[in-house]
Amino acid sequence: MIKTLLTAGLLSLALIGSQAFAATATAAAAAAASTANTINIVNACEVKAVDRNGKALAGAAKTSYMKKCEGDAASGVACAAKSVDKNGKALAGAAKTSFMKKCEADAAAAK
Repeated sequence: MIKTLLTAGLLSLALIGSQAFAATATAAAAAAASTANTINIVNACEVKAVDRNGKALAGAAKTSYMKKCEGDAASGVACAAKSVDKNGKALAGAAKTSFMKKCEADAAAAK
């Protein structure tokens, strides 16, 4: 899965990089950031994929855990990006906590 994501990210960067437009550079940066976020999510989930005894998960248990972990992390990242007030400023404190809780619950219900 990681190889597929890296290959797709590199391929998209290669295609985007071949264009000579300023907007393409912005799209390439966004694609790179998206790929980097995906890799960070996968790495974080790999680290957390352990059983109660601290042993690494394997097989179906690991696959199931990774799928759930990556989905949860992706919805958290999407919610964090949307956590702004009506003036465009980032939410903080109780407002952010409340927003994140509702947004993640809505994302889980939508699945």
